Amino acid sequence: MPAGQPHAHEAAGGGAANHSNHHLAAHSPPPLPAEVVPAYPPPESEDDETWVWTQIKAEAHRDADAEPALASFLYATVLSHPSLPRSLSFHLANKLCSSTLLSTLLYDLFLATLTARPGFLAIQAHRVAHVLWAQQRRPLALALQSRVADVFAVDIHPAAVVGKGILLDHATGVVIGETAVVGDNVSILHHVTLGGTGKAVGDRHPKIGDGVLIGAGATILGNVKIGAGAKIGAGSVVLIDVPARSTAVGNPARLIGGKKTEGENDEDMPGESLDHTSFIRQWSDYTI
Repeated sequence: MPAGQPHAHEAAGGGAANHSNHHLAAHSPPPLPAEVVPAYPPPESEDDETWVWTQIKAEAHRDADAEPALASFLYATVLSHPSLPRSLSFHLANKLCSSTLLSTLLYDLFLATLTARPGFLAIQAHRVAHVLWAQQRRPLALALQSRVADVFAVDIHPAAVVGKGILLDHATGVVIGETAVVGDNVSILHHVTLGGTGKAVGDRHPKIGDGVLIGAGATILGNVKIGAGAKIGAGSVVLIDVPARSTAVGNPARLIGGKKTEGENDEDMPGESLDHTSFIRQWSDYTI
């Protein structure tokens, strides 16, 4: 870890916290007032990452000033770092470190990958594991996968291909198998499984198109294709292909919908709008 960066233990414990609080009060600049926090959308002169990082640091300054008990944590995790990738790498490394996976090793791994492949928490860690897998560093990739499953309750095989703009809502109990492919801007709620049937070998996991919404507790098994903009209802068990813009519900799942609903346009994608209920008006035998 580069010199001058605090270790995880510096953000906790009475003595370390007191020392860090004193250092923060003595040397950090005063917190930014609310009116200087950049407003959305970001200025055209700034790229997205610079704008987000400026916003995060401004909020961290305000929170540290408002709640001194959090000052040492905010300094160690946010304010002492020069960039968003370094802050995220530090935070994730200290979340996932153990007696056999040192935080300094994880920090270097995350930073090297996140500089070019940004993401968040479990998805971040998966992107690192995926790169390690592609580099044939598979024992380390699997060790990282195991640790992520322990800490975040999200189990994504390092070989799985995951697109950009992924939302793991609640991020608990998610399982994504080895040959699964997840497209861009997909939203996955808690307790979702993208798994195999147990009867096939080789390419045996689901292929999820762009903009798909997968409801809580849904299970999609086998090498099935879920088309772009499809919805998978909560608790559904999907064993068949689902066409684009269709909805699959039930156990076993059956297809409903397949047409735009009132107020929906061609640009609406369920994975982004998170509309879970529009299919109900199309489901004639739905009862509560």
